[in-house]
Amino acid sequence: MNIRTFELERLQSLYENTVPLNLTESGFHPYTLNELLSSEQIEKLLNTVIGYGQTNGSIPLRKAVANMYSGCNEDNVMVTNGSGEANFVACHTLLDRGDEVVMMVPNYMQMWGVIEEMGCTPKRFHLREENGWKPDLGELESLMTSRTKMIAVCNPNNPTGYVLAPDEMRSIVDIARKYDSWIFVDEVYRGADLDGIEKESFIGMYDKVMVNGGLSKAYALPGLRVGWLVGPANTIADTWAYHDYTSITVGILSDRIAEIVLQPQMRRKVLDRNVRMLNENLQLTRNWASQYSDMISFQPPMAGGMVFMRYSFPINSTALSDWLRLENGVFIVPGDVYGMDHHFRIGIGAEKKELQKGYNIITSALRERFGV
Repeated sequence: MNIRTFELERLQSLYENTVPLNLTESGFHPYTLNELLSSEQIEKLLNTVIGYGQTNGSIPLRKAVANMYSGCNEDNVMVTNGSGEANFVACHTLLDRGDEVVMMVPNYMQMWGVIEEMGCTPKRFHLREENGWKPDLGELESLMTSRTKMIAVCNPNNPTGYVLAPDEMRSIVDIARKYDSWIFVDEVYRGADLDGIEKESFIGMYDKVMVNGGLSKAYALPGLRVGWLVGPANTIADTWAYHDYTSITVGILSDRIAEIVLQPQMRRKVLDRNVRMLNENLQLTRNWASQYSDMISFQPPMAGGMVFMRYSFPINSTALSDWLRLENGVFIVPGDVYGMDHHFRIGIGAEKKELQKGYNIITSALRERFGV
């Protein structure tokens, strides 16, 4: 096999649907159709002909996506089966064997495996925990060479919840322009800002930017499997060729529901619901972690659906995750999947009662095993 196992996704796939209490989800508690749509909208969906849709996404859906980005229209948008497919298609469109990619870490590491599989060379530039997860832009520039085809960024970041400041975004653009490199940005958490103020996309800052997005995270609709790429029209047209070899098209019902959700009023309603959930659960998480102030620390996220915690209990992070899952029925993400032992990730987009239940169980388990 020429591609490495994607550890984070494989770990979650193995256990998230069988463990009694899953705290690994990186999005929000999903909607039901009855919660999301009116009876009139549901009735209209019931009369949908279950055929193939336009393979790059229906024009109304692509227009709805384009409206979220400065200076874009439907020709700047490719609709994909989730942002995972968007990442795969983008890499195969923008990269060639032998290219280098400088990638922000920690990060959702799917692209790392794709980059390696393509015969490209990935390099790491870091968000620095000791500096509040700010990016080490000096390190980024030091890694750039004439072979650097892409800078890969996750903003808002998974797993830290850090959001790049405008001057940091401009600095990344300046570095990319200097080396004529693409900037590819995972923006799947855009809109899930804890202060309720949606931050700007990289789109419009530079002519060689492509971003992904989707309904799985900030919109609490992972089961629709709707993602997208946004970028220059001629490059987006090139992504269609790869999309024809992968999933061909999203499901027709997913396309129709996504179009409804991304209308401005509905979109705002969905995002506001999820931001309220984030803020309530972040306060719950602060209260829980405060009892371990000498053993657990974390920088509160600015956006996204998770917290990334450092701990000092005498146990490896994978062993900690396995023990909590097998002996206590609670599943958390070990920092090892990010290459960062003595950290763990907890999803705070869960229902509040489930999150509180999970913290209660973890507290009892830690007290029994470590006496804390």
